[in-house]
Amino acid sequence: MNRWDPHQYQRFGRERARPFFDLVGRIPDDRQVHTAADLGCGPGTLTQTLCMRWPEATVYGVDNSPHMLEKAGQLAAHPRLHFIQADLAAWQPEHRLDCIVSNAALQWVPDHARVLPHLLSLLAPRGVLAVQMPRNFDQPAHRLLYELARQDPWAGLLNSKGNRDNNTISEGHHDSLFWEERPFVETPDWYAQTVRRAGFGVEVWETIYHHLLDGRDAVLEWMKGTALRPVLSRLPEQQHGAFLAAYGERLATTYPPGPHGTPFPFRRLFFIAQRA
Repeated sequence: MNRWDPHQYQRFGRERARPFFDLVGRIPDDRQVHTAADLGCGPGTLTQTLCMRWPEATVYGVDNSPHMLEKAGQLAAHPRLHFIQADLAAWQPEHRLDCIVSNAALQWVPDHARVLPHLLSLLAPRGVLAVQMPRNFDQPAHRLLYELARQDPWAGLLNSKGNRDNNTISEGHHDSLFWEERPFVETPDWYAQTVRRAGFGVEVWETIYHHLLDGRDAVLEWMKGTALRPVLSRLPEQQHGAFLAAYGERLATTYPPGPHGTPFPFRRLFFIAQRA
């Protein structure tokens, strides 16, 4: 199974795009941007809007998924837009950047205590790092997924070291690769303190988006594009149908559809760091 499926991810493109524009809209306009990067650019549809936001800037879209970048390569060519396959936590641009944007990507990257200072080090004087990450992993959609993954027969297939006997698996104390692949985000205060400690100004906030998702099994389809990927990539393909049916039944009970769509609240964390 592909690690990232651009078609599935873009199924709720409008809902996924809104936080990107809310984030970029808060970046200060009191500077010229000559070089910018979108880290975790995905299929590139949002990355290309940065060329309009900063008409003099060279923009780099960086992603480690060849499937996402293949989709980005189908966009109309732009002389100032370049896509690069690389690990966003290790990528080194040729020159320091005036602005780095990362939308819904860093939650998949481990060790933020190391990664965040690295990203800040890539900024030019008065440069800006703008980040948005989901912070809803305590919500039912995720809890139900991981509760089901701890049950037989799924646990024995997912957890190489027998985590199925654990009733609770705390963040940072996983002993199987599956649990290490779960997305994770620190607290808002952690990011504020870490950025300040590095000598940067910072603005941190959270927003809860109250989505009304269209379509049948809407929350299941949403989760297929993100949090379900590590699960399905580890399960044998012949087990996908049974797992999705069991998970979808639980989701349908927790997130019943309404007359105008399925209500799906979604909390996201934002921060903007600026080099003095």
